[in-house]
Amino acid sequence: MTLLDLILPSPAENLALDEALLDAAEAGTGEEVLRFWESPTPFVVVGYANKIVSEVNVAACETRGIPIFRRCSGGGTVVQGRGCLNYAVVLRITNDGPTRNISTANQFIMERNRHALVSLTSDSRLQTQDLKVCGHTDLALGLLKFSGNAQRRRKSFLLFHGTLLLNFDLPLISKLLNMPSLQPDYRDGRPHERFITNLNLPTEIVKQALATEWQANANSTSQPLLPSALVEKYNSPEWNRKF
Repeated sequence: MTLLDLILPSPAENLALDEALLDAAEAGTGEEVLRFWESPTPFVVVGYANKIVSEVNVAACETRGIPIFRRCSGGGTVVQGRGCLNYAVVLRITNDGPTRNISTANQFIMERNRHALVSLTSDSRLQTQDLKVCGHTDLALGLLKFSGNAQRRRKSFLLFHGTLLLNFDLPLISKLLNMPSLQPDYRDGRPHERFITNLNLPTEIVKQALATEWQANANSTSQPLLPSALVEKYNSPEWNRKF
């Protein structure tokens, strides 16, 4: 698997690159990849089918000049920015393996990510807290969520990407997001400030643990192709405000 640690200049470009990596693998010009990126500025991104007015405090975003984008995968709405590590894995779909359907892929990938983070035993908080998979695609310390994830599938490859709250401005989430319209049972109606937490781990340590778990290596120095049409899509109101 190829390791790609690459931050592009804008949220739209970074979101578009995740989809481009999936498209390239599906077209036979790409491969399995693990990618990391982190935005230096805050923005909101809704899941493919999310309704912005339901999930986002639009007025608060406009007041603060924080843009709202839409990704190609499902899942819920998140706030991203400095201290929130994004990762993406593009994996081959096999008929009889763990990526054969949505449920088995969710379980396989989430358990590998959990195992990678449990390996960071030098941090006392991870030793004393119960790090586990909650819901279908969340990672939590106890019952406090620090990672949300989503999946997009093609015929031969899938994209699984998500966020890891490491040292993020957590109060910003309550200011910019409404209570989600869909909630996992373990949330039990808790507001954002009582539901989320930071891992409080250095970014580089987390990236190394995940890269080791996925056996990903930086064996290419070339930047992957990012079609301009795809960037235009992620910058367009027709895409971002479609629901």
